[in-house]
Amino acid sequence: MYALLILDMQVGLVHGPDKPWRGEAVIDTLTALMRDARERGAPIFLARHVGPAGSPIEPGSPLTELVQELELTGDERIFQKTRPSAFVQTDLASQLRQLGCEGIVVTGMKTQYCVDSTCRAARDCGFDAVLIADGHTCSDTPTLSAEAIIAHHNATLAGPFCRVVQAKDWRF
Repeated sequence: MYALLILDMQVGLVHGPDKPWRGEAVIDTLTALMRDARERGAPIFLARHVGPAGSPIEPGSPLTELVQELELTGDERIFQKTRPSAFVQTDLASQLRQLGCEGIVVTGMKTQYCVDSTCRAARDCGFDAVLIADGHTCSDTPTLSAEAIIAHHNATLAGPFCRVVQAKDWRF
């Protein structure tokens, strides 16, 4: 069984000043993946990235709240993380093992930080990792466009770190 993992789809990142590339399309993709996961009984995990007290993303900050567009139903497992990898200093790996998951489907934000780190760590933790090519995003940087960052990571992570699959080609 594979679990769906949605990283950092938070108010401060999705609706902040640096809009994510194809943000609405990614939310639509994630919503469809959640629907498929629910229909097939696959667990859904959502990570919220939080920072230290006094930071804009301190625990409890409205900026760390998950976006309402995801239409959560209450059957999801929501957890906080403080590092780019969803596996570091969290109990994600143990929860996945308890549920009998052999793999994890990685989606969300930001491609070059949390998505990348989590894909790499999944294999190190003994899980098969699947990256949804059109299910993660980021914002433009001064050096690269978000589109280029996403394309680069889809190409770089494919093979040694994860399988890269289009959302339309994935079923739980």
